[in-house]
Amino acid sequence: MRNFTLFSAIITFSFFVFSIDSADAKTNVGNEKSPFENVFKISKDNNSGTINAESISGFFKKYPKLKKYQKDVEDLYKKRDYKMIWHDDKSVSEFGALLYNKVKLLSEQGVKATMPYMPLIDDVFNENVTEDLSPTDADLLLSNMYVFYASNVYSGVDPQTLKKIGWYLPAKSISYDRILDSLMGDPDRLNKDENLLFSQYYKLQSVLKRYRNIEKNNLWKKIDIDAATYKDLKPFDSGTVVKQIRERLFVVGDLARDSKSSLYDEEMMAGVLKYKKRYGLKLNYAFTKDHIDQLNEPIANRIRTIMLNMERCRWIPTDLAKASEYVMVNIPSFRLIYVKNGKYDLVSDVFVGTRMTETVIFSGNIDRIVFSPYWYVPASIIKNELKLKMAEDKNYLADHNMEWNGGNVRQKPGPKNSLGLVKFMFPNPNDIYLHDTPAKSLFEFEKRIFSHGCINVKEAKELALHMLKDDPDWPVDKINSAMSGEKETPCMLKKKIPIYIGYFTAWVTDDGEIGFYPDVYDRDKSLDKLLYSNDAVLQ
Repeated sequence: MRNFTLFSAIITFSFFVFSIDSADAKTNVGNEKSPFENVFKISKDNNSGTINAESISGFFKKYPKLKKYQKDVEDLYKKRDYKMIWHDDKSVSEFGALLYNKVKLLSEQGVKATMPYMPLIDDVFNENVTEDLSPTDADLLLSNMYVFYASNVYSGVDPQTLKKIGWYLPAKSISYDRILDSLMGDPDRLNKDENLLFSQYYKLQSVLKRYRNIEKNNLWKKIDIDAATYKDLKPFDSGTVVKQIRERLFVVGDLARDSKSSLYDEEMMAGVLKYKKRYGLKLNYAFTKDHIDQLNEPIANRIRTIMLNMERCRWIPTDLAKASEYVMVNIPSFRLIYVKNGKYDLVSDVFVGTRMTETVIFSGNIDRIVFSPYWYVPASIIKNELKLKMAEDKNYLADHNMEWNGGNVRQKPGPKNSLGLVKFMFPNPNDIYLHDTPAKSLFEFEKRIFSHGCINVKEAKELALHMLKDDPDWPVDKINSAMSGEKETPCMLKKKIPIYIGYFTAWVTDDGEIGFYPDVYDRDKSLDKLLYSNDAVLQ
């Protein structure tokens, strides 16, 4: 790193600055040289180590590609009384060097972006450069580099854009000033800080590194089959394709070793089940052509998926997972998780809205449970479906346990009610809620997009039991009675339970296993286009 030192002497009441050529001087971070070995050319207006508002304004006129960072950079200096941020008495600070290295390795953060004027920043850290920047420009360049890094890694897409793409979970609010203070106070936070990034981010980052190594070492080999003659593999079949599948399962971690065997044996059966579980597939031993096609997805696409979901993690407030109790629904995995005291208390399959009636990505607070509920049929369903059916069959409402209610239609409580025997309410403008369903057979499908937007929960009764487990007013017998289907019975929760409905096509479990899920609403494609419209394939 280049050292900057000012030497002055007063000779006959005049102020002189001596500059020593540093082209041959070589210094490292933390090493101190003779003061005449490496001197930076500093103009008079910077003798005090301060940067004034006028010089900041002039800088952004000189470097227009950084204009979007101007306000944030101005705030950094204003809150530090316009003192230089990145220089100590002799050199660029050690933290500045650490941040520079992080920017150089930005791809490790799942970010594909280039800092404007990066060659000039490289010069700041190149001791052999003879064309020196002014200290003002050097410090301001590093401040812009910091905002560039923080905005790409800690913030991501701005809140206004998130709303445009239909992401209505709470937006994360960050302060570049406070983040800088925390990072300078503890530089290790540059590597990991769950107060800055949602914990899932770091799990995805670890898997990203692993998948890039697989790609680098050419371990992702295509599985060759004759599509016209391929028959589903079943246990104890044998052949070259079994050996190829076994190798892939080993590479991605579903098998602890690769025996090189061509027999679909018990060891491989366990690996197949592990693989299918990660992908949210039906747990059986059959290996179909669709599974082969899935394995043959280019690894570059898997890397892209990981990067896109790291981006989504940037948007999540870091305190989300710190709540003592919450419900999370991940649309692509068709899975609901009820978390209590930091542990998965219940996991349930769900089905969600169709492409025409997509389930909205947002959050709320569950404030009540309704047992044996009425179903108040939405006006859109009455208009588009019920009126036609009632015209064809005058007994349609009675046959389906429905009735008119003040100009609307509702379905009476009972086991055939479309909401099943329990629903979970959280006020929201989209009129979305969790509920039971009598259509249990729909959970047998792998791609479960069947509803009008609400979330149908397979283990709905179990969810109610878990939520009310510590409420003495709602013992199991009372819950069972309330779910008899005879009359609607509300239960107001004594403590609201946060619920988050999100969209992650890649998710890493606590034991480091990654699951990949279908992009059912094409949101990966939209986000890919938003972030990487100039890139054909992400690496």
